[in-house]
Amino acid sequence: MKTQTYHVIIEQNEGDGFIGKVAELQGCLSQGDTLNELIKNIQEAIELCLEVQRGVN
Repeated sequence: MKTQTYHVIIEQNEGDGFIGKVAELQGCLSQGDTLNELIKNIQEAIELCLEVQRGVN
């Protein structure tokens, strides 16, 4: 299985949480109350975005 690397842009939102956007996958983003939660959530979001892309292509 080929490993792919993605760049995640992380910003702190107005509250205490974080927002992550995947540079290579338009519209792929997630959020979390902590950086650890964001990382877990963005990994799941990447998997879902890739599944959607495979279904479209």
